[in-house]
Amino acid sequence: MRYKRHKQARKTLKEIEESPRDYLVIHYSCESFYDIHDGRTPRITSIAVRELDSGQTHSFSIHKIAEKQGVPLDVINGKYDELEKAMLDELMDFIQKSTKFKWVHWNMRDINYGFPAIYHRYEVLNGTPCKIDDSRLIDIARVLKDCYGEGYAGGHPRMQKLLELNDMSHRELLSGKGEAVAFSAHEYVKLHQSTLRKVNEISNIVTMACENKLKTASSLIEIYGWSPQSLYEMLRDRWWFAILAFMLGVVAGLVLEKAWSF
Repeated sequence: MRYKRHKQARKTLKEIEESPRDYLVIHYSCESFYDIHDGRTPRITSIAVRELDSGQTHSFSIHKIAEKQGVPLDVINGKYDELEKAMLDELMDFIQKSTKFKWVHWNMRDINYGFPAIYHRYEVLNGTPCKIDDSRLIDIARVLKDCYGEGYAGGHPRMQKLLELNDMSHRELLSGKGEAVAFSAHEYVKLHQSTLRKVNEISNIVTMACENKLKTASSLIEIYGWSPQSLYEMLRDRWWFAILAFMLGVVAGLVLEKAWSF
């Protein structure tokens, strides 16, 4: 089972590597659902979508909509629903025009945080969401776990730990707690900068994983498992095994040639 998950994850990464122009990376920031006590879903503050191939980034944010409408930053909270609806209008228009793409994301799976939460917020604000088919969604956090094993990042939060393992800057990245504090303080620009940075780093992680250059905390057994097939695959991925197999093949060929000469 471990080897099968690893193999499927590598297949997904291979498909991304072969056609990066077909993939978009998305991330968003929102109000902390831990701080909500009235049953409503978290308000969305900013969304970033990055083209994996070109690096071109499209952003949608509360403060940008406010600027367009001439709403001062200090009164955004009083017009939040109106501004959030306008921001999500822009996102839905973008999704409608991007039907050929597959969407890479980090744990955006449920009503707390994910595409279902975005669709629900839009419906709450009297919008009709343009929904992306589930077959076009790729949770790269789950792909990495399947590829490298449960403890691949060496701890939690996995994204931050993985960035540290790979000597990648996570300046401007806010933790979940940091985002909650920023939202409460109405620091929407700070939240947006964090979202932009996260979508950039997720893209870098995807690229490194595709090129098999991503450093992880996983042992070979954690990656491949214990089955004979997985052990073979583990050895096959080592450069010295390829050389050894070649040399054994040459020796076997010489032995057979000598045997036939008799």
